[in-house]
Amino acid sequence: MRKLLDTLYQTAMIAAVVAMVSIALLVFIQILGRLTDRVLMGFGADAIGIAIPSLAEIGGFLFVASSFLALPATLRVGGHVRVTMVSGNLPPRAAHVMACIVLIAAFALGVFAAWHGWLQVLDSWQFNSVSFGMIRIPLWIPQGAMALGLVIFAIALLDELLCALRGHDPAYRRAEKAKGADALEGH
Repeated sequence: MRKLLDTLYQTAMIAAVVAMVSIALLVFIQILGRLTDRVLMGFGADAIGIAIPSLAEIGGFLFVASSFLALPATLRVGGHVRVTMVSGNLPPRAAHVMACIVLIAAFALGVFAAWHGWLQVLDSWQFNSVSFGMIRIPLWIPQGAMALGLVIFAIALLDELLCALRGHDPAYRRAEKAKGADALEGH
């Protein structure tokens, strides 16, 4: 099961990276097109007019996909902002109990967000909602990427919670220890 979950988190992170690289490539093509047009016009030739319609909108959708799909892997490596001032000054047992309580709350919020994300996807699908840009993109596509990221994030939170309930350090805590974050917490 551990291998399956790690593969799921890694696959979501790869999809997030692909979305970010796609943004970079689209922007690069747009810039290259503008530069080509300027050079051609500088030599008295007609501009080719290379442009990517709805680039800002597509870039925004890809950014949302990247952000949400990266959540699970980021959690596992301790990349999310956490306030450890309180837990760092508690005895280890109390800090562990507090971590379990926070993970329960985070999991509940994650499930709530994922559920409502998928309701939004279903709504957009049923009503054929599309974006307002030059390229009419069905909104269920970017919303689906966001909702999928939230589902995988909820799974990762449950994974961390179960690990903590078994008395082990969650993966984010182990990653923090490996980075030497204990020195920041006063342990």
